[in-house]
Amino acid sequence: MRVEKLFRWLLLCTLGVSGQTFTQQGFLEADFFVFPLTAPNDSGHVVGNGIFRWDATYKPAPWVTFSGGVEAQTDTHGETERTFRVDAQDRGLLRPAFSLRAFQITLHKGHFTADLGKQIIRWGKADILNPTDRFAPRDYLNVVDSGVLGVLGARVNAEYQGTSIDLVWTPRFTPSRVPLIDQRWALLPPDAPPRIENAATVFPGGGQYGARIDHIGHGYEISASVFEGYNHLPLLVPIIDPLSQTLYVQRFYPKIRTYGTDAAVPLRLFTIKTEAAWFQSRETSANAPRSDSYVLWVAQLERQVRQWVFAAGYAGQTVFDYRYPFSFDPERGLTKALIAKAVYNVDAPTSVSIETAIRQNGQGTWTSAEYSRQLANHWRLIGGVTVIAGARNDFLGEYRRNSFGVLRVRYSF
Repeated sequence: MRVEKLFRWLLLCTLGVSGQTFTQQGFLEADFFVFPLTAPNDSGHVVGNGIFRWDATYKPAPWVTFSGGVEAQTDTHGETERTFRVDAQDRGLLRPAFSLRAFQITLHKGHFTADLGKQIIRWGKADILNPTDRFAPRDYLNVVDSGVLGVLGARVNAEYQGTSIDLVWTPRFTPSRVPLIDQRWALLPPDAPPRIENAATVFPGGGQYGARIDHIGHGYEISASVFEGYNHLPLLVPIIDPLSQTLYVQRFYPKIRTYGTDAAVPLRLFTIKTEAAWFQSRETSANAPRSDSYVLWVAQLERQVRQWVFAAGYAGQTVFDYRYPFSFDPERGLTKALIAKAVYNVDAPTSVSIETAIRQNGQGTWTSAEYSRQLANHWRLIGGVTVIAGARNDFLGEYRRNSFGVLRVRYSF
């Protein structure tokens, strides 16, 4: 991989530099998940993960910065590849055992900043759901414990007197990872055939691009964005082989265009945050499924009281045109719900947080609580409980057998 060779060359160069502009950090973490209940397609109760992550930054001059990160991981539940290779694309069904998480060159001069390479690109201001985050695929192997993936692209930002313009282009599509068919986070229909397999994924070709303009005024911040590309969450195409009694599931990533906006208005008692995106189908192939036309939106209030930070609001969805019934879309699954989050910073090394989503019809709930404490200079202990309940015909309720507890032990350096 040309990107990996470039990263190794730059790493060797930075290690040979004797200046004071090279910084590094990382951690080694062990995660233990305990699921009290089994699922129809997963009899496991305990899952263990091990993660090593290292990030480095080198700034040889005031106008240029090199930064990147690598990751190695494994697990006990078959969610990670068992092959020895360095992955930079994040296109596999499994997590790579060794991956180039990010590598980017940042150029800065005056009012202009450019980021080139594999990077994490986030838009939006809401806390639990971000409809405008179209360049931020996620790892949904555990649907309610997901992380953002980096994408290869170019990002240019120009800022002047409180107004900034953000331009993004990605030459290669990066999808979100979806739950594995043979594990508990995959929702299989009750009448599914005995054998279910993954069909080959056909990744869309061509680049994606977007633009966002943001303005910070006197007592408010507002932005507008447009995205042209593909949904990183797939439509699911069932293909039945009657001879072998096998259902093959193919992931199809529809072409879309979105128009988004978000705003933040600090008031005396709280801060108002809103975010919305309109999704339009741009699929032109006659034989390909077309995605729905809909709007996702979030409105929330945020307030800080001493060591407490509170956020509460509502996530909504308005569908203009239903076109395809089968998809995996946790973003839409979290809509039509009351959402809330609270963080209590007990002291410098200790914090407690809780977040929840409750469907407006009461058919599904998700609540996650976490306790984090630094035990020594480099050690941190994190414990958490996630409770999911509801009816089978609700997106959250379908995961009602997947409540779990988690213990994380992290050593940072």
